[in-house]
Amino acid sequence: MTDIKDEVAGLLLAAGGGRRLGGRPKALLPHRGRPLVEHAIGVLRAGGCARVHVVLGARAEDVRDQASLAGCVLVDNPRWEEGMGSSLRAGLDSLADSGARAALVSLVDQPGIGREAVARVLAAYDSPLTLAAAAYEGERGHPVLFGAGHWAGIAATATGDRGARAYLRAHEDTVTLVECGDVAKAYDIDTEADLIHLE
Repeated sequence: MTDIKDEVAGLLLAAGGGRRLGGRPKALLPHRGRPLVEHAIGVLRAGGCARVHVVLGARAEDVRDQASLAGCVLVDNPRWEEGMGSSLRAGLDSLADSGARAALVSLVDQPGIGREAVARVLAAYDSPLTLAAAAYEGERGHPVLFGAGHWAGIAATATGDRGARAYLRAHEDTVTLVECGDVAKAYDIDTEADLIHLE
């Protein structure tokens, strides 16, 4: 039997420019003494993703210089200003010839989501047709898991900041919701006020 770690790749979307944070890229926000992107990569690995692809955008060269990204596949998204949809498309495209049969997608600006939530969603993987998402009191959130059989459909509908929202809504009946509210907090770091969540 194939190890789930060989079939599912972590996909971290870390391209955002932090428009409401004075233009500070979210990947470089300090958290526990290191750039936030390092924390997010560590969470994916600790949760069971042996392979991690990281989509970079805003100040990508600075992120490369200042963060430890060893062992990750780095994906540049020159269209990052168009929103999360463009980063999701770039990330899924980078996985197309990787041998991965699913992508576990997380966002760099959600440090309240740790390895336990990643591991739970990862465990929902069953086949390349799997669609699964963390839920918080029944509401769908991140991380999300997309089997490779869905990548083309997701890429075709991922626009602006909506990511895979439209696709998941259209396939709601086939999405496995994995409750994670007891082990994670799904806040985003979007504004100056949200920086209180960073250490």
